[in-house]
Amino acid sequence: MMNQSDGPTLLGFDVITVGTLLVAVATFAVMLAIYAAVTVRDPMAKRVKSLNARRNELKAGLTVMAHRRRSVRRNTTHTDKVRRILAKLRMLQDTQISEIEQKLMQAGIRRKDLAYVVIAFRVIAPVVLGLLAAFIVYWSDTFPEWGSFKRFMLFAAALGIGYKAPDIYLKNSITKRTDAIRKGLPDALDLLVICAEAGLTVDSAFGRVAGELGRAYPELADEFSLTSIELSFLSERRQAFENLAYRVDLEAIRGVTTTMVQTERYGTPLASALRVLSAEFRNERMMRAEEKAARLPAIMTVPLILFILPVLFIVILGPAACSISDAML
Repeated sequence: MMNQSDGPTLLGFDVITVGTLLVAVATFAVMLAIYAAVTVRDPMAKRVKSLNARRNELKAGLTVMAHRRRSVRRNTTHTDKVRRILAKLRMLQDTQISEIEQKLMQAGIRRKDLAYVVIAFRVIAPVVLGLLAAFIVYWSDTFPEWGSFKRFMLFAAALGIGYKAPDIYLKNSITKRTDAIRKGLPDALDLLVICAEAGLTVDSAFGRVAGELGRAYPELADEFSLTSIELSFLSERRQAFENLAYRVDLEAIRGVTTTMVQTERYGTPLASALRVLSAEFRNERMMRAEEKAARLPAIMTVPLILFILPVLFIVILGPAACSISDAML
């Protein structure tokens, strides 16, 4: 005779327990969403702060005020210590430092001195993760059934992850930032065309476009604002456009900067050149969207088989399986 206190089961799992766990997960997700919505921060404040810092830096030039030198010295104390330690260990290479500095700029991190921190993290993280993995698989014997090959592979994977973690983080940040800039570039070029036809100068046009796109595309507005500031203060305007191409890892931006440099040098009409670039980038964005839409059926095959069809089978055959299980018991 079936015990009345036992709850219904489905495929050997207690339905009430599974439902309780799902409700707990859903509650946690709702609370996390509410927290993210309440604590959302305005991206404009951080952008304005970095732009003001860059403007002050260009204004100061070589004659930096004494109190600013002291503040910079206080802010870079830790990075200076890291740099000195790495220099003593002979782990600093000019090409490596310049490459990491460019990646930091492309990721939206304006402090070039953090390149030394990235190099130090490449040294420290493999040691820490390697010791942790060695303690888990060798000393504590957490997995006694594992052979020597599996233990060595876990140890090697910990070392590799520790060494590549900074590069993976920077690469992901660069990819996200580049995609965001790519999406807003055609609209920005259209606004630049309007500003150029209205008679604004190039630096004023960049500043106006940055102000208009500050909410929709903050990453692109940040780059355009920096370019506008550098156009106003740098002695060579070409350097400002080259800095823009240096900070953004995007072929379209390099095309825009080349067009700007040629316009400044030869006096060609800016509006017509930007209009052609805008149409080209807009067509490219449409082709990229069509390509993603064409790949969608093949991409959805695996989630359909793994997640959607099993749920349908459970919903359709679940009540019948519960009835059959109760009748057999």
